[in-house]
Amino acid sequence: MADPKGFLNHGREVARTRPVGERVKDWNEVYVPGSLLPIISKQASRCMDCGIPFCHSGCPLGNLIPEWNDYAYREDWTAASERLHATNNFPEFTGRLCPAPCESACVLGINQPPVTIKNVEVSIIDKAWDSGDVAPQAPERLSGKTVAVIGSGPAGLAAAQQLTRAGHTVAVYERADRVGGLLRYGIPEFKMEKRHINRRIEQMRAEGTKFRTGVEIGRDIDAAKLRKRYDAVVIAAGATTARDLPVPGRELTGIHQAMEYLPLANKVQEGDFVAPPITAAGKHVVVIGGGDTGADCVGTAHRQGAASVTQLEIMPRPGEERNPGQPWPTFPMLYKVTSAHEEGGERVYAVSTTHFEGDEDGNVQWLHLGEVEFVDGKLTKKPGTERKIPAQLVTLAMGFTGTDVENGLVSQFGLELDARGNIARDADFATNVPGVYVAGDAGRGQSLIVWAIAEGRSAARGVDRYLTGVSDLPAPIRPTDRSMMV
Repeated sequence: MADPKGFLNHGREVARTRPVGERVKDWNEVYVPGSLLPIISKQASRCMDCGIPFCHSGCPLGNLIPEWNDYAYREDWTAASERLHATNNFPEFTGRLCPAPCESACVLGINQPPVTIKNVEVSIIDKAWDSGDVAPQAPERLSGKTVAVIGSGPAGLAAAQQLTRAGHTVAVYERADRVGGLLRYGIPEFKMEKRHINRRIEQMRAEGTKFRTGVEIGRDIDAAKLRKRYDAVVIAAGATTARDLPVPGRELTGIHQAMEYLPLANKVQEGDFVAPPITAAGKHVVVIGGGDTGADCVGTAHRQGAASVTQLEIMPRPGEERNPGQPWPTFPMLYKVTSAHEEGGERVYAVSTTHFEGDEDGNVQWLHLGEVEFVDGKLTKKPGTERKIPAQLVTLAMGFTGTDVENGLVSQFGLELDARGNIARDADFATNVPGVYVAGDAGRGQSLIVWAIAEGRSAARGVDRYLTGVSDLPAPIRPTDRSMMV
């Protein structure tokens, strides 16, 4: 183990963030560059190398956490990178974006702050890139088989890289103008700078993966024709059907889905716009939805110069510590203060929007809401609590309900859906159409980035076995696996 007394000698210390007044004026990542390396060896030493490492169960990728903690403690960065990449294609993504269910399952977390697993992970991979330890891994021989991957988010990229390294010829189709899916246009620059995606794409290109951007399967290319062109297809198109809010006034100008608002802000950083077509500048902004996407909208609105930002959540405010109904090592629902929340704004819990009010030109101006509570397990409005708040820009960040069925992909392939609107698949991630597989949110439903990468790796094994009869590729999860939650 790293240090038998590490967890006794050192407390938890995380990466330092830049001052709020500084970071809201730019779009760079919020953390102080280089602030982790001076402390990360001590933090890694807190890992106890448990006899049963429950962090493995918390992480669907099966990351070898105690092993790379030990290497990080000893500052053997090359070995740490090798163990990290053994289970995770893109640790620089998960190290920045994953909510770290591994830390919730850390044994030390039973009675102390858990090991800073996420910070150790990102330190290892950043050091690996700086040291040249991340290199293309081109296959020794080609199989002669071809695979199309639909979607270039984390699931699609993971599946594509695994299949390319197995010797198959892989082409990734992305309907946006750049590769990355929601990593590119859904995640703000201040959470993950897009240079991290760009260098991974260059690595994948050097390995042999081909990318086709600006092509939507179902609209630009008939899905049935694509199936005939390739030996196998992996659908990793995500669960992009956003949940809407059908209340009076929804048609007013200034009310947008989060995935209409956030990509435009990212396109400014890519140089596509001088100013975003939808902006919070000088406006009273209301974000409906209390999750990570809502927080992304909050941080984006701050940087665009919003007059005020209010985030609404229909559920009650979570507690700051585990409650008895969410025991260790499950992933608890806790009150979380993200970097965006540190920057200002108001968070309002246990409220529901009743309607929107606009001006004479049809622009939203007010949001009417009322408090709610759970009575006998049912959400009930509290009489006499109705009020209105100013709202000149409203973003809906209430999650997603399933894969897109409007673009023709599902019908043209002839795919079956499950009861939740996701693409149905068997134990090998195969759909009802021979040779067509599904990975990520398109089959699982809205989930975490770490699950998406695990799905991509697992689906790749199913495809490889379909094409060759056998496969040595790892499959960390089954389609029916779920997070440790109560």
